[in-house]
Amino acid sequence: MTAVAKPLAGQTALVTGASRGIGRAIALELARMGAHVAVNYQSSEDAARAAVASIEEAGGSAEAVRFDVGDPEAVASGIADFVARHKRFDVLVNNAGIALDGLILRYKTEDWQRIVDVNLGGVFHCSKAAARSMVRARSGRIINVTSVVSATGNAGQSAYAATKAGVEGFTRALARELAGRSITVNAVAPGVIDTDMTAALSEEIRAAYVSAVPLGRLGRAEEVAAAVGFLAGPGAGYITGHVLAINGGMSM
Repeated sequence: MTAVAKPLAGQTALVTGASRGIGRAIALELARMGAHVAVNYQSSEDAARAAVASIEEAGGSAEAVRFDVGDPEAVASGIADFVARHKRFDVLVNNAGIALDGLILRYKTEDWQRIVDVNLGGVFHCSKAAARSMVRARSGRIINVTSVVSATGNAGQSAYAATKAGVEGFTRALARELAGRSITVNAVAPGVIDTDMTAALSEEIRAAYVSAVPLGRLGRAEEVAAAVGFLAGPGAGYITGHVLAINGGMSM
C-alpha cells in the first residue's frame, strides 16, 4: 500500500476495551491506517490476543496491554510503560465502558460507583496519563466513545447516561485545555450498534431498537471505527471539542 493509504504510519495508538465489539473494530482500523496499536483489556486475554493476531495477519502491528481503566495506578503504570517502550504516544481512544442497568429505586450504590469509576474515571485517568506525553510532543489525538443515550436518555440507564454525558462535557473542556499544545480532543457517540451484546437481545427488542432508527437498521462497528479513524487522521486536524453522532438519526 502507498504511504497515502497509511496516514498514521510511524504513530502509536492505544484503544481501551479493545478486545471485542466497537473497540476491536477501532483497533483494526487504526492499524490499517498504519499505527502500532495497543489493544487494552482487563480480563479477556484470549479475545485481546485474537484481536492482535487479526491485526498482524492483515499486515499491521499490535500488542495486548492489560490494565483496568478504573484503577488510576494501573492506568498510570500501563501507559508509562507503553510510552517508555515506544518513545511516543499519538492517539488515545477511550472506548472501555460498562453498562449496569437498573431502575433508580432499586439501583445499588456500589453499581453507581463502579460505572462512574470505569466510564467516567477511566476516561479521566487515561487522558491524564496520555496527555503527559502528548503535551511534551505538542501533538496528539484523544477520542472518547460516548453514547446516543447521553442525548436521549433511556429508562433504566440513568447511571450509564450520566457517565456518557459527563464524558462529553469532559471532552469539550479538555479540548480547550490542550488546544494550545496542538492536541485535539473529540468524541463519537454511537447509537445501537450490531455487536455481540446486541446479538444476544431477543428479536422483539432488536426490532424495537430498529424501529427507533430513521435509517431503519442497526449500525456496524466498522462504521464507528471509520469515524474514529477520521478523527485520528490528518484530515481532522482542525476539529476539536466535537461530538460526532453515529446513530442513524436516533438523535438529531
